[in-house]
Amino acid sequence: MFINNAWAQAAADTAGSANPGLAFLFQIVLFILILYFIIFRPNQKRYKAHQEMLMAIKPGDKIITGGGFYAKVVKCEGEYDLLVELEPSHTQALLNRLTVRDVVSDEVVQKANENKKSKKK
Repeated sequence: MFINNAWAQAAADTAGSANPGLAFLFQIVLFILILYFIIFRPNQKRYKAHQEMLMAIKPGDKIITGGGFYAKVVKCEGEYDLLVELEPSHTQALLNRLTVRDVVSDEVVQKANENKKSKKK
């Protein structure tokens, strides 16, 4: 009596669901797709835009270096080297193009220099 009920219950459980391994595989694939569209794809776009910005640097541009220095590009030497003039001290330095963080406008550089002067007083 009890064995017949157990067999009937087991048959009802398996008849109602599809292959559980296939459902798990679908969840894993869905999770990977969500990660790709939320994390990896935006990072790839940001990296590509930064690389294009780096390769478009020309003499006369104002930049912020990776160390946080404001500088003006004096000369482009080769594919990756830039001769820059550091803003407040007018010291020239040679740096790698890949260490540039951002290209900025004159207004940003003037604000930064004003903040440095006001802190010194």
